[in-house]
Amino acid sequence: MENQKTALITGGTSGIGKELAKLFAKDKYNLIIVARDQAELDSTAAELGSDDVKITTIAKDLSDMEQAKALCSEITEQIDVLVNDAGQGVYGLFTENDLERELGIIHLNVCATVILTKHFLKEMVNRGNGKILNLGSVAGKLPGPWQAVYHATKAFVLSFTTAVREEVKDSGVTLTALMPGVTDTDFFNKAGMNDSKAVQDKDAMADPAEVAKEGYDALMAGRDRVIAGWKNSAEVHAANLMPDSTVAHQLYEQQKRVTKQ
Repeated sequence: MENQKTALITGGTSGIGKELAKLFAKDKYNLIIVARDQAELDSTAAELGSDDVKITTIAKDLSDMEQAKALCSEITEQIDVLVNDAGQGVYGLFTENDLERELGIIHLNVCATVILTKHFLKEMVNRGNGKILNLGSVAGKLPGPWQAVYHATKAFVLSFTTAVREEVKDSGVTLTALMPGVTDTDFFNKAGMNDSKAVQDKDAMADPAEVAKEGYDALMAGRDRVIAGWKNSAEVHAANLMPDSTVAHQLYEQQKRVTKQ
């Protein structure tokens, strides 16, 4: 295990992050999994643990910038793969949502991604190898009323990943953006989005294991980005042909609250 590669995964106790952790463990990567809840971390470690893989858990709230910086300082192992998966959203009209909640989302989705990427990318570039997977979303290509701040953070992640990838293209390090659509995770429940029209059809939601596999394969192949699922890819390509105002109106209708009978 001492000679194995190590993957650091934030938000690795549920959803796409947990499924990615399973894939890395299957390929004999040692894991450092970061999440807020120690009990969930312990449960995930017990589920993934084996004689072939070392699993380290670290409880941090990465929406707190000091804790995000502290995480970088605490990790002394060589990180071969960084997965910035931790992220949150909040559902509702921008004028009605709580400001502190939205600032916390920006801190987590944007600032923590920048902090961790800067720290570990420097180390990777100095070594001449490494991989980073940033969890974007098709939301990053679509202005999203009812989730205005979340969609904007994912636009940042995509732009940031693409730009930094170009900067280090000759270094031996690759950055990849995974862009899922509506996926069957706890994201929507935590975002208070269960009343949205967009999540009423549970059967239409993507399987997080399938999304993770698409992202994992793209990461290992060194690709710049992958839109998970052909329907999501078609939606993004169609949106590229329309004015942003038209796309925003369509998303407003798709994501508005279901009318109670």
